[in-house]
Amino acid sequence: MDVSADVDLVMDMAGDAGREERRQSAGGPGAAVASVGHDARAPGPPAAHGAQSKIDMHHHYCAPQWRAWAEQHGLITREQLPPWARLDIDAAIGFMDRAGVSTAVLKPMLPARYRSSAQLREAINITLQSMIEVATSHPGRFAFYVPLFLDDPDASSWAIRRGLGQLGAVGVNVTANYGGVYLGDPSYDRVFHELNAHRAVVDTHPHNLPGCPPGTTTVPGIPNFMCDFLLDTTRAALNMIAKRTLDRFPDISVVLPHAGGFLPSLATRMRALGRFCDPPLDPAAVRDHLRRFYYDTAGPMAAAATLLTHVPADRILFGTDWPAAPADTVLDIALPELDADPAFTPEQLQGIYHDNALRLIPRLATV
Repeated sequence: MDVSADVDLVMDMAGDAGREERRQSAGGPGAAVASVGHDARAPGPPAAHGAQSKIDMHHHYCAPQWRAWAEQHGLITREQLPPWARLDIDAAIGFMDRAGVSTAVLKPMLPARYRSSAQLREAINITLQSMIEVATSHPGRFAFYVPLFLDDPDASSWAIRRGLGQLGAVGVNVTANYGGVYLGDPSYDRVFHELNAHRAVVDTHPHNLPGCPPGTTTVPGIPNFMCDFLLDTTRAALNMIAKRTLDRFPDISVVLPHAGGFLPSLATRMRALGRFCDPPLDPAAVRDHLRRFYYDTAGPMAAAATLLTHVPADRILFGTDWPAAPADTVLDIALPELDADPAFTPEQLQGIYHDNALRLIPRLATV
């Protein structure tokens, strides 16, 4: 049974991370990143970003209990996971303090090829219990999403009942495609009906493009996360528009990562050429869905002016992508560029950093 929605993604990133780690140890061009794990742990002097109370809606988490369990069952080897997947919560808090992040919503990663639905449920349960321990031990600092594997609808239904119904998760996390079947596909309707009943926040994340062998890049020398991930998000969003997902499930809130991938840049193209899709895209539906999705800034984010042409600023959420995005990428590039982006007013930035997330998930005020 293959329900490993992101195992190929992590294997690919592990290879890139391993190469970067070797360059760092040799003092090469990536040496500045070598101390990310250490620096992230140490509070150090207050950063320029520390005065801003931010809510990080895109914060990866690989549970150490899951890692030990998966290794014990022969589902992964240590080399399959990138080094950043082994950073702990002390490192997370150190990074958050430097970035001015008051609360982070954990996006769980548990990439493996599970042998049965029962084994997948055990993996999800271990991860959920780990996130609960983290949130309980650090009041106010962490909330968490439930990981769903939509190609296993029974396990997904169980995870929704357990995570949203019993354990206090603030939403669910899904990937853009499972085995090449993209979000919006009718095969996922059963799970989406349940999510709609919970009025769930559905956080999405890209994956390697379908047909990409594990651990390989589609263009030699160019990591898949550089542009393939953005295309994967774009495909999922376009398929949800084509299938009218937000109309059929009006009570869910879908969050697109990395500012929606290429979606904002394709908006005019979709309205002009959508008639060639099967069935044809209604330009009004394109315009409507673009305004109803949420978008996070993880990336760093692309030019905001294009996004704001199609999307209200109150639909944009702050996300760091840490630790997949190294601390120096967030602190030295992403945050300064977001702060200085002329497309945003100070009031809009306040919404992006904090207020928009609270409107979407009021419970974040009391985690």
